[in-house]
Amino acid sequence: MDALSVVIAVSIFTAGITIAIGGYGPSRGEGEALTKAIESIARQPEATNQIIRTLFVGMAMVESVAIYCLVVSLIILFANPLLGYLIK
Repeated sequence: MDALSVVIAVSIFTAGITIAIGGYGPSRGEGEALTKAIESIARQPEATNQIIRTLFVGMAMVESVAIYCLVVSLIILFANPLLGYLIK
């Protein structure tokens, strides 16, 4: 197995792990936030609009972590800087 094959295999594995871990954390956080928001709305129905607005802002911030992981994994797969050193 030559160096190019090893780098490509490790890149594919790393991209997969990045998406797996980077998708699990934000989805878990969004689930917790939604649960707490629903509980808050059940306790104070008159504050529903403010709770939902804050929930959406928080979820957008949590989701940005998953988007960053997606971008990093796409860079690893399609614009891998290590391949430039091996292919000449």
